[in-house]
Amino acid sequence: MFDGLSNRLGVIFDRLKGRGALNEGDVNEAMREIRIALLEADVALPVVKQVIQDIKEKAVGQEVLKSITPGQMVVKIVNDHLIQLLGGEASPINLNAPAPVVMMVVGLQGSGKTTSVAKLAKYLAQKERKKVLMASVDVYRPAAQEQLEILAQQNSLLSLPIVADQKPVDIVRRAYDQAKKSAVDVLIIDTAGRLHIDEQLMNELKAIYASMPITEVLLVADAMTGQDAVTMAKAFDECIELTGVILTRVDGDARGGAALSMKVVTGRPIKFVGLGEKVDQLDVFHPDRIVSRILGMGDVVSLVEKAAEMIDQEEAEQLAKKMSKGQFDLNDLAKQLQQVSKMGGLSGLINFLPGISKFQDKIKESGIDDRMVARQLALIRSMTPQERRNPKLLNASRKRRIASGAGMLVQDLNRLLKQFQDMATLMKKMGGMGKGKGFLKNGLNNLLFR
Repeated sequence: MFDGLSNRLGVIFDRLKGRGALNEGDVNEAMREIRIALLEADVALPVVKQVIQDIKEKAVGQEVLKSITPGQMVVKIVNDHLIQLLGGEASPINLNAPAPVVMMVVGLQGSGKTTSVAKLAKYLAQKERKKVLMASVDVYRPAAQEQLEILAQQNSLLSLPIVADQKPVDIVRRAYDQAKKSAVDVLIIDTAGRLHIDEQLMNELKAIYASMPITEVLLVADAMTGQDAVTMAKAFDECIELTGVILTRVDGDARGGAALSMKVVTGRPIKFVGLGEKVDQLDVFHPDRIVSRILGMGDVVSLVEKAAEMIDQEEAEQLAKKMSKGQFDLNDLAKQLQQVSKMGGLSGLINFLPGISKFQDKIKESGIDDRMVARQLALIRSMTPQERRNPKLLNASRKRRIASGAGMLVQDLNRLLKQFQDMATLMKKMGGMGKGKGFLKNGLNNLLFR
């Protein structure tokens, strides 16, 4: 998300930083280019006008024109304003209500609503340690209730048993009674969607809302629909008061304008973003971290948090001891590659790194993508246990056998072995100082650009 905007703003800011002093003409020119960049990112026109006006008022002031580093000051002003535009700080899910806390999830058909319900339930169960019950009241879309039931079974979550021919309001009341009897902390209602907003849909949502105390009304909006998502959010909010937004498919939206426009147009915070199809791929929306990524400054905090969640501490310490003794082998490399996959793959990790937008062309030329990790793992798995422990055994005939077994070329294997040797040397130099995190700090650079 925001790739195009990040690249355009990076060029603009690099030009500003390269000048010793700025005059009002320089600032006006930069504002024109920022305006074009925002419009190309599919940010709503009224939002763009407001952003440019507010930034310009601050940027042409004496504090910038007479600043020691005026280019940096403009970047800071843009940074601060975009954070404010996106809501200032993360907006936590509201659990401050008598149990069961009821959450109603709404949205159009095809926006990823049912999957988002399962993601939210998983998040609340894992991160908030809550007992969650999901209930689908979508009696119109074929197998909609069964879809939620299957997601619950696959992810060890609770779902309301299906009773045929019940009306939505009756299902909601049954779910509420079941939640109270089962000492459930949170009840999540998956409402019906439509291909478009209509009176029947809105009347049904109003009836459900009136049937019990509801703490959160969360709209699921597809980021890839751009300004249509913003218009749809406004329509839902006018009909039934929203408390927040879950933005889905942000990993497939390179522009990101919907996210920048949503908060301004609806006044409702984006609470979560969905980053993939897996049920554990739901992240809290942090405006400051998102803006840091837009401006090419990376998001190291989120990267560290993700690493802390995924990396087994005991395994990391064992690996650190091995590395300090120069015992890093291909089994260890395979484990590191598996960690990368767990953390969202190379494409997911790369976006968190500072200044990465400047290397996008180089990354594309290198053919770096999530399939590269899969190919490298395939090569390692084609080796015998003895070969993984001692790569020096790999002569020409063994290499041909391994490459053939993985469906790849010997050159691919040689490239992997070169990367492994570079990493092994690096890890030995670092010793145990990194506590097993050296790969994330330096090994990833080897993996990408060697």
